[in-house]
Amino acid sequence: MSRKRQNNQLQLAFPGAPRSEAKRPPEQGTELFTAKRSAERPANHDDSLMEAICEAENLQQALHRVCANKGGPGVDGMTVGELPAHLKAHWQTIREQLLSGTYSPAPVKRVEIPKPGGGVRKLGIPTVLDRFIQQAILQVLQPRWEPTFSQHSYGFRPQRSAHQAVAQAQAYIAEGRTWVVDIDLEKFFDKVNHDKLMPRVARQVADKRVLKLIRAYLNAGVMENGLVSPTEEGTPQGGPLSPLLSNIVLHDLDKELESRGHAFARYADDCNIYVRSKRAGLRVMESITDFITRKLKLKVNREKSAVDRPSRRKFLGFSFTVGKSPKRRISPQAKKRLKQKVRELTRRTRNVGGKRMLAELSAYLRGWLGYYGFCETPSVLRDLDSWIRRRLRAVAWKQWKRGRTRFAELRRRGLTKDQAAKTACLHSPWRASDSPGLHAALPNALWRRLGLPTLEASREA
Repeated sequence: MSRKRQNNQLQLAFPGAPRSEAKRPPEQGTELFTAKRSAERPANHDDSLMEAICEAENLQQALHRVCANKGGPGVDGMTVGELPAHLKAHWQTIREQLLSGTYSPAPVKRVEIPKPGGGVRKLGIPTVLDRFIQQAILQVLQPRWEPTFSQHSYGFRPQRSAHQAVAQAQAYIAEGRTWVVDIDLEKFFDKVNHDKLMPRVARQVADKRVLKLIRAYLNAGVMENGLVSPTEEGTPQGGPLSPLLSNIVLHDLDKELESRGHAFARYADDCNIYVRSKRAGLRVMESITDFITRKLKLKVNREKSAVDRPSRRKFLGFSFTVGKSPKRRISPQAKKRLKQKVRELTRRTRNVGGKRMLAELSAYLRGWLGYYGFCETPSVLRDLDSWIRRRLRAVAWKQWKRGRTRFAELRRRGLTKDQAAKTACLHSPWRASDSPGLHAALPNALWRRLGLPTLEASREA
């Protein structure tokens, strides 16, 4: 479908939605204008936020974002592709419910995904309709909080990223803050206290319909195995509003750390504070843990939290070298996860063709490199490059199975009879993968021609 035709279909989804029910909030990125507007027109004088949320332009943007993000269906089974037609048929009724404050969200669908370090993370997937409404709310509310959020907060914010948080941590270490207070919040998204959160939301929202709707999303319940359970705490991961609500909850932590003059970087619930001595770190750990427990009603995981050298901890998948000029390096856990994923994608029992396997592996490596390419240790990338190519040679060796087949394949790839015979008699696939014969038959240049990305760009592959 062409982009023009798709846009026309999406625009038809909002019949009768006025384009100027309320003043449009400023777009993201206009912080000076946002700050000025916030100062001139406090939130407690603005009770028309729901009209702004329901404006056609805001809805159009939300619909495009939800469709672009894709994602699976919620409890009602409706897919993202079915959403525009549903809105076209039912938007007038939905809009009236939103404006009257009577809209009732559906429960979220419980989905469990494995955590990198073990265990599972429970996600709550809203219906695509509720994801659309949450996205429309987010686009109006986020510019109101952006000017108030801390410069040390990097997660789920426009023009901010995990790489910026890691670079800031690196700068603190280079300044001589060579001890880190690594705070881990236990099941943060599942433990947010609604009665603590809603007054914080009300600091910027006076429209009671919006406050009621956000509370309804928090209390919508979770469907698991066909049964709906109430949600009395937590912000379900999986909805567009959850990241903003998490930043609102932890905004008070940021302000507390700033008031104490601490050097810190926070990305969502990952918060690292950098100090100059272990003694100072232990003192900060105790006092901040007490603040989080008493004031925020959250729990610090004592087993995963620690005061330690940054080189022995990980922050957003990275660690740091020791010395006056610390370098960003990939954490051991991240390297282990990469190898696990590569093994999974290249497993023989997957029963996929070589072309598809290589395409999936290449797509994964490009995404991985887009994040971990931020490291400053090229030797690690070179080693991983070498390991991946050796893994692929071992996979090819296993697929050839018998000695006669291996001999024929090696000969077909240019090896002499003696070279092919010497290599074909090797029994261990991993040992064979590092042999001169298999290197010559399956050279690095072959993988490059087949589209496999090179992790260490400066290396001659």
